Amino acid sequence: MSTLLLILIFLATVAAMEGFAYAMHRWVMHGPGWFLHASHHRPRNGYWEANDLYFVIFAMPSILLLLGGVQWHWGDWATATGAGIAAYGAIYLGFHDIIVHRRVTHRYVPRSPYMKRIVQAHHLHHAVESKQGCVSFGFLIAPRPDALKQALARSKKARLRTAKAREKDTASRIG
Repeated sequence: MSTLLLILIFLATVAAMEGFAYAMHRWVMHGPGWFLHASHHRPRNGYWEANDLYFVIFAMPSILLLLGGVQWHWGDWATATGAGIAAYGAIYLGFHDIIVHRRVTHRYVPRSPYMKRIVQAHHLHHAVESKQGCVSFGFLIAPRPDALKQALARSKKARLRTAKAREKDTASRIG
């Protein structure tokens, strides 16, 4: 398999993972998987939360594909696909856990329009404390914040968090 094709498989996998992450977040995490994800919509007590198990669950296909491609001779396509999933996981970790939720202390302040939009969209997602009525389920692609605010205002199912609860949540995630 040519190097160019392997690079294309890798890049296509990274791109496809955004769609997969959106679907899993919207219909699994905010559906039957809410029993784990609910912890992510509440203030965290301690460093870990039940939702962190999703990181382990979603890493399994990457590990299996990398192992299959490298050790079990499934083919270079498996290695490229596993690496693409792992790369998306690393991007997600950096964006979601480090930049947005500040699980690692840093001084980064989003300044570019793209980063401001993504961070604000994710904060609007967390403005809802229930599994219904949330907006913005993607991680790297998000609608404009004004459109998300309008959707929240129209939602009959959204149980919006109070400003005091959001402030407490932010403090628990930073400290």
